[in-house]
This record gives sequence, C-alpha cells and structure tokens, in this order.
Amino acid sequence: MGAVQSGRVQETLVVGETIVDMHPDGPGGLADQEQFHRRPGGAPANVAVGLARLGTPPAFWTRLGADGFGDALAATLTDEGIPETLVVRDPDAPTGMAVVSLDADGDREFVLYLDGTASTRLQPGRVDDDRLAETAWLHVGGVELAHEPARSAVLDLLERAPPETTVSLDPNARPQLWTAFDYADTLDRVLPEVDVLVASTEDLAPAGYDGPPASVASDIQAVGPHTVLLTRGAAGAVAHATDAAPWGPAETTHEGFTVDAVDTTGAGDAFTAGAVHALGEGESLANAVRFGNAVAARSTTARGAMAALPTREAVASLLA
Repeated sequence: MGAVQSGRVQETLVVGETIVDMHPDGPGGLADQEQFHRRPGGAPANVAVGLARLGTPPAFWTRLGADGFGDALAATLTDEGIPETLVVRDPDAPTGMAVVSLDADGDREFVLYLDGTASTRLQPGRVDDDRLAETAWLHVGGVELAHEPARSAVLDLLERAPPETTVSLDPNARPQLWTAFDYADTLDRVLPEVDVLVASTEDLAPAGYDGPPASVASDIQAVGPHTVLLTRGAAGAVAHATDAAPWGPAETTHEGFTVDAVDTTGAGDAFTAGAVHALGEGESLANAVRFGNAVAARSTTARGAMAALPTREAVASLLA
C-alpha cells in the first residue's frame, strides 16, 4: 500500500506486532495443559495500549491478518482508543500467535508462531515523512527486525526519523526467531539510530553486551543511545543517561514494588509504557523508572499481558 498522509498530530508512534497470546489454564509446561484462553498480545501492542490506559494514546503501526483473530485484535485496539489509521489488515497472511506457559511463580515462556504471518509483512513507505515530522516519540519493537519485509520497513523508518524525534527500541530478543538474520549484527546496526534502549540483560547478552549494569550501559552508549534502561524483573530496573539526554546526565536504580504476582507476561512492556509516558511528560529519569516499575508491578497482579495493564489511577494508588 502507499504512504498514509499525515492527519492530526500524533505525539507518539509505536511500531510492531499485535498477536494472539494463548494462555494456559494453570501453571506447568505445555505438555501439561489441556485448555488455553485467547488474549491480545505482542510487545509493541502492549506498549501502545499501556500508553493509552495511562492517558496518552499513541498512533500504532501494526499489521493483522484478515481473519477472526485479526478481527478480535482490531476491535480490542479500537476499544482501547488506538487510532485505526495505521492498523493494516493483510488479506494474504494470518495473524501471528504466541503460546504461553507459566511456572508456579507466574514466570512465562513462549512458543512463537510468526513466520509468514501478517506481523512480519509491514511494508516500507507506509508512514510518510510528514507523519514522522509530527512524531515527538517513536517506539519500535525488535521482533520485526528478524523478518522481511518488516525488517526493511522498520530500518527505513529509523533512518528517516527526524533528529528531533526521540527513538526508543525494545529488542525483545527471541532466539527462535533469528534464523534469517544475525541478532547481534542487527542490534549493532540499529543502535546508532536509537536514543533510548529499554531491555533486559537477557535481551542484550546474546549481542555481546554483558556484565554489570553500568558497564553494559556504557558500552551501549558508546554505540549510539544516550539513555539505557535495564529491566531486572522483580528486582526493578536501573537506568543511565548521558548529558546528551534531555533528562541527563543521570543514573538511577529502583528496586521495584512488592506485589502478589500471578502472571509476569508483558511486565517489561508495561514498564516501557510507563517509562515512555513519564519521560514524554518531562519527568526526571529517576521518576520515570519508579513510575515504570509501578506500572509493571500492577500489570503482574492479573492474568494476560494486555488485559492487566493498569490505568494511571491504579498506578497512583501503588505510588501513594
């Protein structure tokens, strides 16, 4: 399809997959499950909906199959206040899927079914220069970089992003996806185009970024991003920013919040939504990390990555 012409100003643009998450009835491996429940998911979709629930609905460029799963996901995005403009339907590819398993502590593992699905078929040029010029913050998920033509579409978007646009990336490494391209080479290619990297240590180690958080942040900042936010699950997050960051120079650590977690699926996406929301509103790096941790903690207290994303009021009750 051709480029979408710019409409009303969208201060934030999120790019990436919206898929169906199949959640098990209870804990245990996949071989132990007899019943699954359909839930909306996909890391960028979770970020987009997380931002909407916090009061800052973004534009969202994603691609869904023209099937029943795609219909359900499109309706969910609309109900969450996500504009339909860049939600593309693909008549020739199915909607992607992830099957989730949970251990007794609510920690999860995924089996991803994405090859040949609509999520991998973003088309270069769909977002035009005028819309990019209106975008204050561009957030991109890393899964699309493992597949063509979505890889070329995302690389094109990153290369065309204006200097005044803040670009953030969640690499969201999934080893089973990286068969056509090298993950480490890809990360090194895109990091010079990125201002803010949000990742777990598990995301970064396969690309050779390993060691203490301060060392990892320094190594990444030498390549491009001025801000590195490292998520640590229940242990919270650490962040480092150089003086090139609007909120820097700064270093901060937050140990997270104690909650009764039942499902950690999407907690990292919830953190990303919270941190992006706070930084976009001009908060300090320390406040943004604290807020992101609160959003993430709240998201683990119910099942389903997207369904459990909290409102600003729910987050405020944890911060009080």
